[in-house]
Amino acid sequence: MPAPSLDTFKVLTFDVVGTLIDFEKGILDHLRAVSGRSPAELSDATIFASYLKGRELNYERSSEVFADVYRHVAKELGFPNSDADADAFQLSVLRWPAFSDSVAALKRLRKHYRLVAMTNADRSAFSFYSHTLGGPFHDSVTYDEAGVAKPNPQFFAFNRGRQSAFGYKQSDMLHVAQSQYHDIGIARDLGYTVCWIERRQGLEGFGGTPEPERLTTPDYHFPTLEKLADAADAAFAAAARQAA
Repeated sequence: MPAPSLDTFKVLTFDVVGTLIDFEKGILDHLRAVSGRSPAELSDATIFASYLKGRELNYERSSEVFADVYRHVAKELGFPNSDADADAFQLSVLRWPAFSDSVAALKRLRKHYRLVAMTNADRSAFSFYSHTLGGPFHDSVTYDEAGVAKPNPQFFAFNRGRQSAFGYKQSDMLHVAQSQYHDIGIARDLGYTVCWIERRQGLEGFGGTPEPERLTTPDYHFPTLEKLADAADAAFAAAARQAA
């Protein structure tokens, strides 16, 4: 069955970290600066494997536990491991950059849709990311409100109930995300229409995101958020011409 036209949706729900915020660049830039090692000496895959284990062991509020994530990585990979080093990594998490297309694409998408952030970051960390992105969201759900993290289906249930209070149904929503593990698979299983922004297109592996048990075929698939904005603009323009 073909996906509904993009002009039929009223709400875009977004994963933030990995889809809009380039956390992989933030992690790699900081840890390479700390270690002084080149990619030839220490691969991206090695860094991400250690990071993922550290995050799995320290899965709570992101604005509090990333110092402990750093301590795990530092011990495993032989990085400097003082309290100051751990604190510096914790602060760097709040300064992760946006992807180059995120801000402009979100401004374009906001003309057509209600934009809702659905992030495993906590409220404190999300406030920094929202500022970095230009404050584009009409609403947001973080780890603090949901009390769980994606891919737990309760996170999606919490947001579905929240949006229903504003008069929106699940069928009104398109879930937009990069992570097959945290978002695309579970959202599709729960009956959402999904859009995969494949930020790692052309790269091997899953980087700083856990590997999913299976790859889920999305309803929409774009390499960047800009391409989604292009498709949305085209869909709404076609609908306007048809209505004229």
